[in-house]
Amino acid sequence: LISDHCCTRSSKCRKPCSRSAETVSTRREAEPVRADVEGTQHLSGLGGAAARAGAMAKLLSCVLGPRLYKIYRERDSERAPSSVPGTPTSVTNPHSSSWDTYYQPRALEKHADSILALASVFWSISYYSSPFAFFYLYRKGYLSLSKVVPFSHYAGTLLLLLAGVACLRGIGRWTNPQYRQFITILEATHRNHSAENKRQLANYNFDFRSWPVDFHWEEPSSRKESRGGPSRQGVALLRPEPLHRGTADTFLNQVKKLPCQITSYLVAHTLGRRMLYPGSVYLLQKALMPVLLQGQARLVEECHGRRAKLLACDGNEIDTMFVDRRGTAEPQGQKLVICCEGNAGFYEVGCVSTPLEAGYSVLGWNHPGFAGSTGVPFPQNEANAMDVVVQFAIHRLGFQPQDIILYAWSIGGFTATWAAMSYPDISAVILDASFDDLVPLALKVMPDSWRGLVTRTVRQHLNLNNAEQLCRYQGPVLLIRRTRDEIITTVPEEIMSNRGNDLLLKLLQHRYPRVMAEEGLRVVKQWLEASSQLEEASIYSRWEVEEDWCLSVLRSYQAEHGPEFPWSVGEDMSADGRRQLALFLAQKHLNNFEATHCTPLPAQNFQMPWHL
Repeated sequence: LISDHCCTRSSKCRKPCSRSAETVSTRREAEPVRADVEGTQHLSGLGGAAARAGAMAKLLSCVLGPRLYKIYRERDSERAPSSVPGTPTSVTNPHSSSWDTYYQPRALEKHADSILALASVFWSISYYSSPFAFFYLYRKGYLSLSKVVPFSHYAGTLLLLLAGVACLRGIGRWTNPQYRQFITILEATHRNHSAENKRQLANYNFDFRSWPVDFHWEEPSSRKESRGGPSRQGVALLRPEPLHRGTADTFLNQVKKLPCQITSYLVAHTLGRRMLYPGSVYLLQKALMPVLLQGQARLVEECHGRRAKLLACDGNEIDTMFVDRRGTAEPQGQKLVICCEGNAGFYEVGCVSTPLEAGYSVLGWNHPGFAGSTGVPFPQNEANAMDVVVQFAIHRLGFQPQDIILYAWSIGGFTATWAAMSYPDISAVILDASFDDLVPLALKVMPDSWRGLVTRTVRQHLNLNNAEQLCRYQGPVLLIRRTRDEIITTVPEEIMSNRGNDLLLKLLQHRYPRVMAEEGLRVVKQWLEASSQLEEASIYSRWEVEEDWCLSVLRSYQAEHGPEFPWSVGEDMSADGRRQLALFLAQKHLNNFEATHCTPLPAQNFQMPWHL
């Protein structure tokens, strides 16, 4: 073998060529090395492909990801190493010098987001004005096929341009380490609902549609702790009585009523619902967005609030905020106040501030269609949302029904009274600036010629029967009447037209029918006409109400007959005795607050209802 590689420069050479032998040996040793290098290059190529695929997936997540509004700084006691792989440690707490900060998007993301937000506003305006626009185009003859086809081309081009803008926004997010950190934590939380992932996700305020569900309406049933639970059709509501009793519901009558039913449905689902719940209008929410973000930041930073998404039985997602005061020295912190907002109220800036200042634990939630909550605020959806909120308070937050107080402002009285009716063990109900029934208030703002249509529409689709539901609750109740209320009065600046008066009268007449007979009813109406504390005191002293005597009568009746309402106390009582007892009960169930409808209730006026 060696002789084959002899030196060719001299034919006389007979010695083996050592240089050639070394070359052969080197080549043989280099063959496996080249194979290893080629294998390493192949593996690195696979790794590069995986990295590129991961980068593309991250870019796609940035394109389709939610809008990020704010980054909250973690408290030192809550900081922990990131459990999300692949996140740089330098951006775990990106703003350690300040308590919180608004998310600062890059220029590309900022401008693209502005374009998309403007397009969203224009779409909302065109949606609300579409009936008038279609009518105008039809009158002008622009709905012909020759005009519609070019318009569809323009619309398709506009959609492609908006899709391109969304891609540019995604690229801007992808170049921002703060957003990449956020989207990584969000994806990890969707994969694994661990406590650490949720803790890290709570440091961000973003589009709530992408927030993972924290509590499901069927969860108590799976723990075998449910009271039976609602069905997917929704919880039970009190249905209104038919408008015409005794009329046979024949096929012919159904056909006759069909046009009216269709008209009522259209009115309720277009104009009626938006007039009743203006907070569900997208344009109003868009205008209030900075205020809502500021209020939410206050609840998270100053009150240590925890946000959660609840899934109701109808599929709506309910946005909630819980502030826990059980670990504080204040005894009120052991009680939970569930707040029900008004028709344009949000928990971020609503009535939750009153019980918070009073030292209670608070659970606020937004109506369906308000801010982070999905759906539309019809009575059935409202009751479904309230049901999952109460279930969340009991089964996840750990409050017993006896430790829960329902506090409602204005139209929130509907959900509060429904919860009181459905959960009879709840501790107490406080209704501020609420009403007994929606029909009189709806008739006030609509033409008299529409009376039949308005009544039918409210009863069939928007039946907020607060008094009927409240009368089915056996616990303590406190009503707060605004003496200068301009919303729930049917006659301006007339205190006796305040529908809170009717709510009180219906409650007392149900619970104490003998006391609220002719004499008692008459004297309570006189007391309700008083517009100041001085007038109230004069009426109270005119009839010489002896509170000790009233208490002894009520306690002796309760000891003998039990606490279940209605009571027959006052049946064998004199007229003066019934007047005293009626005034005493009215004063214990209603407090006056000299303010307008939207004035925040001071903490000192937030008092627990009276009970024996």
